[in-house]
Amino acid sequence: PGARSLALGSNNVTYVGTRSQGVVYALEDKDGDGQAESRYVVDSGLDSPNGVVYVGGTLYVAEIGRISKYPRIDETYTKKPKPEVVYADLPKDEHHGWRYMALGPDNKLYLGIGAPCNVCEVSDPYGSIARMALDGSNFEIIARGVRNTVGFDWNPEDQSLWFTDNGRDQMGDDVPVDELNQLRSEGEHFGFPYCHESDVLDPRYGKGKKCSDYASPSLPLAPHAAALGMKFIGDQILIAEHGSWNRQEPIGYRVMSVDMDNGIASNYRVLVDGWLGEDGVAKGRPVDILELEDESILVSDDLAGAIYRLTKN
Repeated sequence: PGARSLALGSNNVTYVGTRSQGVVYALEDKDGDGQAESRYVVDSGLDSPNGVVYVGGTLYVAEIGRISKYPRIDETYTKKPKPEVVYADLPKDEHHGWRYMALGPDNKLYLGIGAPCNVCEVSDPYGSIARMALDGSNFEIIARGVRNTVGFDWNPEDQSLWFTDNGRDQMGDDVPVDELNQLRSEGEHFGFPYCHESDVLDPRYGKGKKCSDYASPSLPLAPHAAALGMKFIGDQILIAEHGSWNRQEPIGYRVMSVDMDNGIASNYRVLVDGWLGEDGVAKGRPVDILELEDESILVSDDLAGAIYRLTKN
C-alpha cells in the first residue's frame, strides 16, 4: 500500500517508502526471479517516509523533518529494527514536505526540499536540492529555485545531476510545463518562483525579473503531469509521471522515455501507459523507477498499492 520510493538492498531485497501510510517495507525475492515472495514492515508510524537509500548494509530513510538510518539492515529487516537519527533539522512543513533522497557518486545523501506552497518566495533551505555526508554532517545546498523535485539521478557519462521538477498550478492547463533539468554547476538557480519553463515570467513574482538570469530546462515535459522518479537506464532516461490532479483533461499516469546522446535529452515519448482509463479515472499512479541486477525495471504505484516489473523482450 502506498508504494513510493524504491531502493535495492542486498540479496534481492527491495526497500519501499510511503507517504501517508507511514511505513517502510522490505520486499524479499529469495530466488531472484523478479517476484517478491515475502513482505515485511521495517518500520511504521513514521512521518511520510518517502525517501529510502541503501548503502553498504545500512538503510537511510527520509521523513518530513528528519533522516534516520537502520544499521545492519540485512540482518534486521524482518525484526523491526530501531532507527538512529542522522539529521533532524529539516523543515517540518507538510506541503511538498515529503523527501526524495538518493546516494550521489560522491557517497553523499542528496535530497529535495520543496517549496511549502503552490507558488511563493522562499529562502534557504526551501526550494532546493541539498546534500550531506552519511553521518549528517556538512549539510549544504547545491541547487536553488527548484519548486519540488521528487526524482533525480546522475548521468553515468559525466556524473552530472539531472532531476525532474513540478511546475506551479493555477496558470492554466498548459502552463507551465514540468521540467527535466541538469545541474551544470553547483549553486545554480532554476527560476522558481520568478520564471517557469525557459521564458514564462510568473504573473506575481516575475515582475522585474529576466528568465535569462536562471538555468533553463534541459527538456520541457508535459504540463502538470507530475513528473516524479527518473533514472538513467542505458542510453535513456525513464520518468514516472504520477498524473495531473486539477487539469481539465487528465495527463500523465504513465512511464516516459527520453533519449540521451552526448548529454542532450530528446525524443520524449510514452514507454508504458494504461493507468488512466478511457473514462478519465486513474487506476494507478506511477512514482519511482528502479533497475534490478538482471536489467529489469521496477515501477512503484502508490494509488494501486503495487510494484510492477518490466522486462526486455
